[in-house]
Amino acid sequence: MWLVTITCSSDAWKRLSSDFLAIADKYPGTCTSSKRMPDGKRLMEYKIEDVGDAEAFQDDCQNLEGFTAVFESL
Repeated sequence: MWLVTITCSSDAWKRLSSDFLAIADKYPGTCTSSKRMPDGKRLMEYKIEDVGDAEAFQDDCQNLEGFTAVFESL
């Protein structure tokens, strides 16, 4: 099991949230957390079973301007 953590700015979320959600729908996983922080940043966490899917999800998210992503083993 892998945890993918994605962060983005408020502006990036406004511009690219639909693109991000389309990416998230491509991968079999569970959104375990989605928060808007006081400074406007977004923080989302997804649990994904397959390491290949976790890595691809991370890469796809990082291709969105203003988004960063990391994954780690649970």
